[in-house]
Amino acid sequence: MVTLMVADVVEHASFIAYSRASLEALKSANLLKALNVNALISGENGVGKTTLASHILSVPIVSGESFDELLTMISAGFPDLIIKDFHKIQSYKRLKNALDLHKTRVIATADCALPPGVFDDFFSLNILIPPLSERCEDIEPLVQKFLKEASDVFGTKELKKIASKDIVLDLSQNGYSLKRSVFSAYIMNFWGENEIMMVLEKFLYNKIGGRSDYREFLHLFDVPIIRAGYAKFGSQLAISEKFGLNRNTLRKKINEYKTKYTIEI
Repeated sequence: MVTLMVADVVEHASFIAYSRASLEALKSANLLKALNVNALISGENGVGKTTLASHILSVPIVSGESFDELLTMISAGFPDLIIKDFHKIQSYKRLKNALDLHKTRVIATADCALPPGVFDDFFSLNILIPPLSERCEDIEPLVQKFLKEASDVFGTKELKKIASKDIVLDLSQNGYSLKRSVFSAYIMNFWGENEIMMVLEKFLYNKIGGRSDYREFLHLFDVPIIRAGYAKFGSQLAISEKFGLNRNTLRKKINEYKTKYTIEI
């Protein structure tokens, strides 16, 4: 197996590459454009594997789960294919026979390790993309990319300049969860009272039905306003003064919610 490394900076409009790991992956992809070999791009879900594969080849993308469709495309004479979710292939033997027969080149992606021996049967190169949490230099450029996408989707260019510090960044699913967190922040900056109340109304409509519902769902108002009060005013005393709320009443509410809903005191 050949390992490709890079030390110089490379940028591409689709695949964000500012961290060293991303730069190495992108440089390897650029080199693969000139090499007629099969390659595997591996890494967790949402790290950018398909985006990088599309940078190498502008060809159809087919899922390993759609095995019959994949075999049909190979038989149809496509010289190059991108196969995503290669670890979900039903029969590696049948796939290998079809690829060899039609001399089809493959760039594949996989979220997890392949069965023993499969990599050596199919691929000459492996590009590993680490989780986004290990590529900190890529996060801010991705945030700005997703903010631009959000402004295009919602048609509100004036709201594009949301500070990253105002976004609760979720990296649990890499680029997918990061994009959700950016879009959520964008929407919250775009929404007014009417939109917020409509969402809450819809949520409550699907939940209510019991005699104690008012008490059961009061936390939907209490918890956000107490959290916001702490963030803005910094203490229980300041919150009670600003809200015109008795300190004992406020303390009782905080003690009721602090464990389940993570209110810092």
